[in-house]
Amino acid sequence: MTNDGRILTSAESRGDHRSGDNPLLLSSAPDMKRSLDEWLDYQQRVHPRDIELGLGRVSAVWQRMGAPAIAQSVITVGGTNGKGSTVAFLEAMLIAADHRVGAFLSPHLLRYNERVRVFGRDVDDDALIDAFERIEAARGDIALTYFEFGTLAALWIFAQSELDVAVLEVGLGGRLDAVNIVDADVAIVTTVDLDHQDWLGNDVDSIGREKAGIFRANRPAIVGSLEPPRGLLDEAQRIGANVVRAGIDFEALVSNRRWIWTSGETTLELPLPTLAAPAQINNASSAIAALHALSPRIAWNPDAIAAGVERAQLAARLQRFSKAGAPDLIVDVGHNPQAARVLAHWLRANPAPRTIAVFGALSDKDVAGIVAPLAGSIDRWMIGGLDEETPRGLSANALVARVGDAFEPSSVERHRSIVQALAAAAETAREDETILAFGSFFVAAAAVTWARSNGYGAASASGQV
Repeated sequence: MTNDGRILTSAESRGDHRSGDNPLLLSSAPDMKRSLDEWLDYQQRVHPRDIELGLGRVSAVWQRMGAPAIAQSVITVGGTNGKGSTVAFLEAMLIAADHRVGAFLSPHLLRYNERVRVFGRDVDDDALIDAFERIEAARGDIALTYFEFGTLAALWIFAQSELDVAVLEVGLGGRLDAVNIVDADVAIVTTVDLDHQDWLGNDVDSIGREKAGIFRANRPAIVGSLEPPRGLLDEAQRIGANVVRAGIDFEALVSNRRWIWTSGETTLELPLPTLAAPAQINNASSAIAALHALSPRIAWNPDAIAAGVERAQLAARLQRFSKAGAPDLIVDVGHNPQAARVLAHWLRANPAPRTIAVFGALSDKDVAGIVAPLAGSIDRWMIGGLDEETPRGLSANALVARVGDAFEPSSVERHRSIVQALAAAAETAREDETILAFGSFFVAAAAVTWARSNGYGAASASGQV
């Protein structure tokens, strides 16, 4: 998956993909070692089609690699929003308890290495290169996608790391996502809403069924939504999973500067997360429910859970950047209507004299559905084009045309790029106002890079998804 969430894949109909027949393929011989950038460029160029879901190819290659166990326990995290934050909470809680933890996340923000973390650190280039070489040697004529290469690399690295727990974030959907070749001991579905409809279905019930595909028979299935779609619950029942539901089997109660997590006779009093938007309580609560379900295998450690709730960090989730004499910049990756609704709630709870949005989007997103819940909270829109960043990116003109009359014409400026939109917003905004950059991982990456190069410091990450 590219850093905007795009899955790059191939058609198996291309025929024989052995290096002797295709000049794009790399040799895995020791004297032909490539850099990480060269490997990633190869993986993106070698396959012509955008999306090809399915477990057959990646499962076959993993079997050829020996299919080693990746950890003593595995937690898989899926959902429309909240996946990355939930992984961050789990990782922080487990590290605080001195467990050996690996975490696989996608997409990355600035560096590919962010996707694979071992013992709380991004893996280095050499570990990824070694994994890619082993995958290439094993796959023979089996075509793999960019995301499948990355998933297998993470699994291989974890298998060599003697982990207590591996935490895996689902890339797209669940049932047919490459991560799903591993049977999770506990699986979490955080939220279900409309996104990636071309691949997952046009309604939340269909999407919920796809996401429930990460559940397993007779194993805990954590449902983080208070109002999950019927399709998710029906599929969980069909699979035979042991469903553990938010609001029924566990609950989060917020009071002043603390909150309470309860499940049956178990009660924890916890600090508020540094990832402090209201939705983060739900994400932390689901993470705790997963550890509670694993407690026969992993010692229940309330002190470590509390520490993890407070320490968990994740970039570009309502991350605040500050600079003396300049308006604050808030960066968020929110790129679908559900994320926009939570973002609007956060803006209402944290009002500024004026909020200027720097916004860009990809062509397969519900742009009007993203703008609608935010319209009343944004005073000015600086629209930046993403068409020069990715073939899927919308130009500023195309984005405005897609939204229709949701924008007040007088409140909109169009800019060729996100960087130009950020510069214009910074020049326009007063010190006591807020600039909000969101809409895509591409927007977030550009905004974080721009902030750092313009003297902004990261004040906090208080994110929502």
